[in-house]
Amino acid sequence: MNNNIKTPKKLIEVALPLDAINVAAAREKSIRHGHPSTLHLWWARRPLAAARAVIFAQMVNDPGYQQGGGFRYGVNKEKAQAERERLFKIIEDLVQWENTNNEEVLDRARAEIRRSWREVCELNKGHPQAAELFNPDKLPGFHDPFAGGGALPLEAQRLGLESYASDLNPVAVTINKAMIEIPPRFAGRAPVGPVPSGEKQAKLHNDWSGAKGLAEDVRRYGAWMRSEAEKRIGHLYPKAEITVEIVKERPDLKPLLGQKLTVIAWLWARTVKSPNPAFSHVDVPLASNFILSGKAGKESYVQPVVEGSKYCFTVKVGEPPEEAKEGTKAAGRGANFRCVLSDAPISGDYIKAEGQAGRMGAKLMAIVAEGARGRVYLTPTQEHEDAVRQAQPTWKPSGNVPARLTGGTCVPYGLTEWGDLFTPRQLAALTLFSDLVGETIAKVKTDALAAGLPDDDEHLAGVGAGATAYAEAVGVYLSFAIDRLAMTGNNLVRWNSVGEKAQHSFGRQAFPMLWDFAEPNFLADATGSLSAGVFYSYDPLPLLPTDTAGIATQLDAQSQTISKNKVVSTDPPYYNNIAYADLSDFFYVWLRKPLRAIFPELYATLAVPKAEELVATPYRHGGREQAEKFFLDGMTAAMHNLAEQAHSAFPVTIYYAFKQSETKDEAGTSSTGWETFLQAVLDAGFAITGTWPVRTEMRTRQVAMDSNALASSIILVCRQRPVDALTVSRREFIRELNATLPEALDEMTRGGVNSPVAPVDLSQAIIGPGMAIFSQYAAVLEADGTPMSVRTALQLINRFLAEDDFDHDTQFCLHWFENFGWATGKFGDANTLAQAKGTAVAALVTAGVLDSSKGDARLLKWSEMPSDWSPETDARLPVWEALHQLIRALNQDGESGAGSLLARMPARAEPIRALAYRLYTLCERKGWAEEARAYNELVTAWSAIEQAAGEAGVLGSQAQLDI
Repeated sequence: MNNNIKTPKKLIEVALPLDAINVAAAREKSIRHGHPSTLHLWWARRPLAAARAVIFAQMVNDPGYQQGGGFRYGVNKEKAQAERERLFKIIEDLVQWENTNNEEVLDRARAEIRRSWREVCELNKGHPQAAELFNPDKLPGFHDPFAGGGALPLEAQRLGLESYASDLNPVAVTINKAMIEIPPRFAGRAPVGPVPSGEKQAKLHNDWSGAKGLAEDVRRYGAWMRSEAEKRIGHLYPKAEITVEIVKERPDLKPLLGQKLTVIAWLWARTVKSPNPAFSHVDVPLASNFILSGKAGKESYVQPVVEGSKYCFTVKVGEPPEEAKEGTKAAGRGANFRCVLSDAPISGDYIKAEGQAGRMGAKLMAIVAEGARGRVYLTPTQEHEDAVRQAQPTWKPSGNVPARLTGGTCVPYGLTEWGDLFTPRQLAALTLFSDLVGETIAKVKTDALAAGLPDDDEHLAGVGAGATAYAEAVGVYLSFAIDRLAMTGNNLVRWNSVGEKAQHSFGRQAFPMLWDFAEPNFLADATGSLSAGVFYSYDPLPLLPTDTAGIATQLDAQSQTISKNKVVSTDPPYYNNIAYADLSDFFYVWLRKPLRAIFPELYATLAVPKAEELVATPYRHGGREQAEKFFLDGMTAAMHNLAEQAHSAFPVTIYYAFKQSETKDEAGTSSTGWETFLQAVLDAGFAITGTWPVRTEMRTRQVAMDSNALASSIILVCRQRPVDALTVSRREFIRELNATLPEALDEMTRGGVNSPVAPVDLSQAIIGPGMAIFSQYAAVLEADGTPMSVRTALQLINRFLAEDDFDHDTQFCLHWFENFGWATGKFGDANTLAQAKGTAVAALVTAGVLDSSKGDARLLKWSEMPSDWSPETDARLPVWEALHQLIRALNQDGESGAGSLLARMPARAEPIRALAYRLYTLCERKGWAEEARAYNELVTAWSAIEQAAGEAGVLGSQAQLDI
């Protein structure tokens, strides 16, 4: 980096419309149709909305500031804020899913980026490297060195930047190639494949702009693959015929008599030999439950029928008995079952021994077929049992399933290699599909040449853009379809009895053992079929940008040189998070088979590289301390690499997936992972100029609050620290915090250039201005001359969320609540605390916030406060009482009722809001989810409450300005 570069502050260093970004990011999590994430599973993807907004704000100059901190509009802050509002409107439009490919909206954003870039170029036209660094006619490139699922490079490309993505993981690199590299190379081309039989060309559109032609070819050749598979292995997937005998047992099936129904899935239970010596020759089922459908009015379940030393399964319709909900599972946790023949216990240790000895099998419990009005559940037949036995796989993936994973692993039960996770029928089909990709590539090339596409003999891995490369490109997307099949077609797939579909095996980031599993029909058209896999491979392609080039490569972030003079935004690994290299081997072993010929260097190794993955995994590095050192050293090197190379005209933005469970200690927002990550960033030479809490992991508020797990990312905005940065003492640092943080906190809670920060995010947001002070110095020295740790700095910053600036009664309530919550304490303790806070127990009782009797004392909950309370006539009105009365009004009378009450005590408005923030932070730290919800909901509704109060005509003009 060149510190002599002149650059205005960027918008992201000053202001962001967080509410609009968070709402859009949350909404995006429920969008599937057309979303690039459906191309291939990757973990912890950033929402496109957040990525787009961050990169835009990272590149656009803030209207208020020029080089050196001067105002562009002199002292006219109002004009600067009006300009920010205009930029905010662009962001608000930009983050909407419907505007993903809205060229009018995108052009406005691109124009602002170019305008800001020209301003920077003008400022630096005398710079000795101006020709290299400041070409006003060409935007800098973008780079993400931890590209992962590719959201950041994709959105940079959408905003008009030449985009570079790199990652150590070959699966991630392939995903990025499919998103940013391949579509632009083949943009605007008509499809070359023949229209599938039964379709008419007239039904298809002839607009082949962007990647629409490529998408259509993936669809057409995917249909050809399915047709070929039907010819070769269709016998392995028999239909379910509804016979007279079946109808006798199930009169509800009479309307289907004589029909041959397409099977959606076969449902299996694992088996082991009975531990009872009398039945040791029998394979008995391990079923966690026998429920097939839990839908009201459509209930179905499996019933085991025992006859001596034999048993079979039959399917019943109607309300299931209680025992059906338990299957053969015994009471208690873990792998404890009972023998269906003798009721003898089957211990987890016994099951593990059987599995490791290769004696674990599977028995068909039920068949799920497609009826005219939904799913039909059928009793197994010998024909369907035998079909799977006919499968003779010629290949299976090798490599070890991870033996240690947070969330569980199936390895102790004998499923030790990747091939063990599939039934013989699944292995035979997946192998055939992989082979068909090779045949399809040859077919595409022939058709492309016949359609007039030239062949330059260059491959996709190089610079090829002719028939050979195009055929390989189609093969990449069809390979993704096979990976999706593997994900939904293995023996760790659960049957969802509510949604009546197979749930893919990555419900959590692990491979936990599953006792009863669903085997989808690959040749049907439902979830888990080849048709569905192909659909998700072509459906997102038309929405991918194609006007700007993209390049994805496999590189280590610690040594890569792509970042040189580029805009950098990245989402690095998070300390001891899930080891994606272990998980992604599941996909790698299937991708490697068809793609090794296309990307020989990318798929040269037998498995995904693991030793270099920047995750603090103790089992890889010999213990927790060694793992922490590995992560800190590696992340520091990677961040230092960015600090040295990234274009100095722009800050670097770094995502950190913050979890609320990391804030449970009394120090406030601190954790080993967070501290270690921050330490790496600062040790790399970065100074933090801002932090933004963005909801990139959003779940529903109810779930998030109940689990006390905040789903946010902290976006760090960083610039290289000057080489001549000063060293200051602890006292000077605290003095600067005291001068800066109160105003920053007020800005966050009241709203100014930004929308107000929600209480749930406040402890993270306050880190920004605090760490901006801490990180600008070479070191902050303690009294003994040692450098202050990041942990200590965070503790000092978080103190500002705990300062008591309320009336004496409220201070008592705060401290009592912190120690006792709503529970009862001793009168003596209450009396001592009241005296210390300058009040008295009797006064608190009179104020209506405390109940005291029989030597005890407790705070009154909001639900216990009188609904006829009048703030005008209350002679003693602490902020605590006003806050909880307002919560009562909100819950009982809604926002209008709360607004009417607030209008009657306008002077209490700001203290009420400040106290709500304070109490939310306290509850969050304590893990009191229910209590925290009440305070968070009040602040979330604050604007509406103030608006209702303003409409009542009593709140003063100042309160109106604060909205």
